[in-house]
Amino acid sequence: MADYRVKYFDELSLEELYGILRLRSEVFVVEQNCPYQDLDNLDQQSIHLWENSGDKIISYSRILQEGILYPGFCSIGRVITRQQNRGKGRGRQMMLAAIAYCEENFPCTPIKIMAQTYLIPFYQSLGFQKVGKEFLEDGIPHHYMERH
Repeated sequence: MADYRVKYFDELSLEELYGILRLRSEVFVVEQNCPYQDLDNLDQQSIHLWENSGDKIISYSRILQEGILYPGFCSIGRVITRQQNRGKGRGRQMMLAAIAYCEENFPCTPIKIMAQTYLIPFYQSLGFQKVGKEFLEDGIPHHYMERH
């Protein structure tokens, strides 16, 4: 059974915050070889959802309430799974947990995400639909997707 945690920014311990930022850096900056500004001043307004295994964070996402990032939508972003824990359905379980959180806490509010293009089939399998044209974000092809 997954050990999921959910906290607002000001509820995070220093160890939890460090673990989250370290995993995001490992995946988004080092592994994807994409030097970008991960610390975007949205973490302070986010709900942080992660899965622990022992003392390690193995999957993570952040949720933004309606209107913070997209008018009329809440948002799920920074969805990651630690490299050695991939291929076991943890990314799907993390997204299902994040969607469930949004539906329970922000009923009737659609969800908008910015998805890496290669992950479109994955997000479509979770009920998201492509919106608009492909664009580059930090040199990586993306699409906006919405779930109503």
